[in-house]
Amino acid sequence: MQHLRHCKSFVHVSFPIAPRQLKSRVPAVSVRSGFLALHSGRSNRDQQYSRFRGLRFRYAITGLVAGTGAVLAYGLHHNKAEQATIPVTRTNSLPVYSQEEVIKHCSVEKGVWVTYKGGVYDITDFVAIHPGGDKILLAAGKALEPFWALYAVHGQEHILEILSEYKIGILRAEDNKKEDTETADPYSTDPARHPALIVNSLKPFNAEPPPAILTDSYITPSAIFFKRNHLPVPRVDPKTYRLKIEGLPGGTVSLTLDDLKSHFPKHTIMATLQCAGNRRSEMNKVKQVKGLNWGIAAISNATWSGAYLRDVLYHYGFGPEVAAKARHVQFEGLDADVTGTAYGASIPLNKAMSEEGDVLLAYEMNGEDLPADHGFPVRVIVPGVVGARNVKWLGKIIISEEESQSHWQQNDYKGFSPGTDWDTVDFKSAPSIQELPIQSAITNLTDGSSVDRDMENLTVKGYTWSGGGREVVRVDVSLDGGKTWHVAKLQNSEEREISAPSPPPGRAWAWKFWEITIPLPEGVQELEVVCKAVDSSYNTQPDSMPPIWNLRGVLSNAWHRVRVKVK
Repeated sequence: MQHLRHCKSFVHVSFPIAPRQLKSRVPAVSVRSGFLALHSGRSNRDQQYSRFRGLRFRYAITGLVAGTGAVLAYGLHHNKAEQATIPVTRTNSLPVYSQEEVIKHCSVEKGVWVTYKGGVYDITDFVAIHPGGDKILLAAGKALEPFWALYAVHGQEHILEILSEYKIGILRAEDNKKEDTETADPYSTDPARHPALIVNSLKPFNAEPPPAILTDSYITPSAIFFKRNHLPVPRVDPKTYRLKIEGLPGGTVSLTLDDLKSHFPKHTIMATLQCAGNRRSEMNKVKQVKGLNWGIAAISNATWSGAYLRDVLYHYGFGPEVAAKARHVQFEGLDADVTGTAYGASIPLNKAMSEEGDVLLAYEMNGEDLPADHGFPVRVIVPGVVGARNVKWLGKIIISEEESQSHWQQNDYKGFSPGTDWDTVDFKSAPSIQELPIQSAITNLTDGSSVDRDMENLTVKGYTWSGGGREVVRVDVSLDGGKTWHVAKLQNSEEREISAPSPPPGRAWAWKFWEITIPLPEGVQELEVVCKAVDSSYNTQPDSMPPIWNLRGVLSNAWHRVRVKVK
């Protein structure tokens, strides 16, 4: 089992959901439109198996519907008429097996059996072509519930229908009762969340604030700061917490939380974090993508306090010798899947060590200890870079010649051509997202809302931000879909009427709010309110979604459009 912990290409576990059981042959599998589709012939089994071994992630990504950034379910898709109609329930027509008998079937040689909700399933035929490789064997001879509990998507009807095709019996009543009492919810210790949040996924928890309150405060309150988790929130004891650093001349370094707080100067920066999938819901209107259906509020702003990463690395021996070989700084979190594989990401070394990079090992958010959902006790803050690289519950830092090999660095959070689909996507061909593009959105108006015709003026408000520390210099607003434009007033401080001085070039880490009041046009029945932003490098937002559509729904930054009726 030890080798499984080092299977970096599959950091999450997929568990058996299989095609129609074929006792006399192993089903071959092909890929169509991002779903695994079935064929029954044996002749191309070896070819298909080889294809899966080489391109496992390419097609297993279908499970991203739940937004976990890993393989959550296979999404095996075939005609409804071919699907089994047997429900996952008890039936007197099937044999009864004891838990002891199930446990014996824990390998390909002995057969791979699993249990689920009192049923016994023989999934042996599916192991060879499982997109998740050997990790499927983690559940061999055991109950699926503890593994599937990590991802609520497994409870979907079509997955249960496909699983039912492998049902061979029922679990003895006394064993089933014992199994029920032993199944623990890995999310049971997750922290309480603010009820105002719009929840995109409960397990793991992913949520954003309502747009109407997102821009009420320039510094987003921690309770409503968008939350992006890939796994259960780990419970970390600050007294026993250790942060390990590898790749320095003196060998592995182990820091306590007190070391970080007492040995290094405390710095505070204000930085906006944005999920790569912010505004994905608008891409879904063009064509369905895989991922959480984020609205416009998977972005928030906070103050972060802690030690500069560069100070810590220099203190423990970083120098020219290390710099000559290393190219990346990898981060691993303490949130891990059932194999012990942690969430991981990396950033370029030059960003990590730059005096202008402001990369922070943060232990405070908005002047208080980091909340559990935001990485307590320590997270890395990489301002100007996609949220996915700002690893929470930081457990390890690795100075390396290569990028993190984690799934989220290598096989997720990458952009592709609109013409690339799940049959043709090659994640190795695209660079990992680091700096995000220019962004803006309207927060005080919603699509389909209405305004009073008697109003003389219409006020439009929103936020804007650009990655890489590029300052937003202008926001243009239109009420007629982009035919005529007006320049909005920008705000970059908590005091709405007072603008703070511009940050140093390349260090504009925080968003800006914008606002404009425009005379309401006469005689119109509907307004198409549009905003677009321009940054200091004169990057501007594209005018529509279709040209930037991609199968993962990331980098969604077209003009934000809101249609408002005039009544």
